[in-house]
Amino acid sequence: MIIGENTNNFDIKMPGDAYYAQKDLPTFNAYITIVVKDSNGNIINIHRQRSHSPTKNFIGLLIPVYYLNSNNLSVAIVNVTGESTTFSPSTLNGISYPSNQENSPSYLVMIQVGSGSQPNPASATSLASPIANGTSSGQLLYGTPSISASIMVSGSSAYFTISQAFANQSGATIDVTEVGIVIQLYLVSYNGHPNSNCGQVLVWYDVLSSALSIPNGGTLVIYYTFMVNP
Repeated sequence: MIIGENTNNFDIKMPGDAYYAQKDLPTFNAYITIVVKDSNGNIINIHRQRSHSPTKNFIGLLIPVYYLNSNNLSVAIVNVTGESTTFSPSTLNGISYPSNQENSPSYLVMIQVGSGSQPNPASATSLASPIANGTSSGQLLYGTPSISASIMVSGSSAYFTISQAFANQSGATIDVTEVGIVIQLYLVSYNGHPNSNCGQVLVWYDVLSSALSIPNGGTLVIYYTFMVNP
């Protein structure tokens, strides 16, 4: 063990290839691309920014079950209404594969938009001020979310996209300042323990770098792109 003043004399040289320009980029990136159109279908704004905000719920679900089991730990999953479900190997075995079947309803619910913001996106369990689905004042009409049918490959990069359209039929301009991805999470039982429906869970959340205004009669389309080896 090297302690005290000896640490200042410890000669370490970084390998030269660590600075190789083609290898200093992150191996994973996420982007948000948003296209705004007016009532005539003309593009009036294209917004693109890096997405970097998986939520605490998402990170908790990535923890290996073996680690939780070995250390007698559990993870609290909090849904958008504030209800908490404990994910623990001692009571629940895992997450059902994404499906629209009633016996395993873990799937994408929507990209949700809002008019608020939060200082710590990772701790978000819901949008600060969600915009409701509809055509009344202050509402946007939510389209059906779509996921790439397969992983797309371009050179050494691989990516998929989640997208959704929103129409403004409220009678006035609406500003969007926050965006999130919501899934319906269902935990599958084993050894006689009951299944557990966690409800709608926010797994990804971003505050936009600038507000986007959707005019009455206009539309907004959001594309979340998740890329490996960008």
